[in-house]
Amino acid sequence: MRRPLVAGNWKMHGSRAENARLIDELLANIPAEPLATCVVCPPYVYLQEVGRLLRDSVIGLGAQNVCADPTGTFTGEISATMLKDVGCEYVIVGHSERRLVYRESDQLIARKFAAALGRGLVPILCVGEQLAEREAGRTCEVVARQLDVVLELCGAGAMEQGIVAYEPVWAIGTGRNATPEQAQEVHAFLRDRIGARDARIAAATRILYGGSVKAGNAAELFAMPDVDGGLIGGASLKADEFLAILAAAVPGDE
Repeated sequence: MRRPLVAGNWKMHGSRAENARLIDELLANIPAEPLATCVVCPPYVYLQEVGRLLRDSVIGLGAQNVCADPTGTFTGEISATMLKDVGCEYVIVGHSERRLVYRESDQLIARKFAAALGRGLVPILCVGEQLAEREAGRTCEVVARQLDVVLELCGAGAMEQGIVAYEPVWAIGTGRNATPEQAQEVHAFLRDRIGARDARIAAATRILYGGSVKAGNAAELFAMPDVDGGLIGGASLKADEFLAILAAAVPGDE
C-alpha cells in the first residue's frame, strides 16, 4: 500500500521567529508515529535552521527548487549536493510558479528531477494545467507532456524514488480547488500513463494533489483511490490546519 504524504510548501513566507513557533507547534502536536509522511519545505535561507529544529523528529525537510546542474559556476543557484548536505530529503521541481513566472521548460524541470535523484533526494514533480487549458479540454494533454519528458529522460524506474503532484494552476492560491472527482480523474490518468511503461512502478508511485487544500476539504480529496496526500501551500503555515490535513491523509481503516 502507498504510504500517504503531506508536504508543506512555505513558498516565500517565514522568518526565524515565525518558523520556530510553527515547528514548535507541529512537533508538540504531531503523533509520535504518524501514519502519513510529513514534510515541510521552507525557503532556502531557512533550510539549515529548520533542519536543526526538526532533527531526530518525524517531520522531513524539503527544498522548493534545485539547480539542474550538479556542479558549476552558477550564481544564485543551489545544487542537490548542497541540499543534501544541510539535511534535505525532498525537493519540489516544476511548480507552476517556476514554469510560468520563471519560464522553466519541461526539459529543464526533467533535468532538475534527474539532478535530485542523482544525489539521493526525493523529487516531487509538479504538473498541472492552466484554466484556459482545462476549459479547452486539454488537461490530460498538458499533464501528459509534463510527465512524459521526465519519463523519457529518467525512465519509469525513477518513479520508485520520485513523487508526482497534480496541481491545477487555476486552483493554486485562488481559493478554488478541483472537485474530488476531477482530481481523481487526472490522478488516475497519470498513474495509467506511468503504467503504460511499468505497471508495478505505477501502482507504487505516490501522486499528491495540490491547490487550495485545507482542513475542510482534505478528507474528501484524499479519499479518492489515486490521491495519496497533498502538496499544501498557505494552509501549511498554520500548525493546526496543517496537522488536520495530515490526519485526513490517513485512510479510515488504518
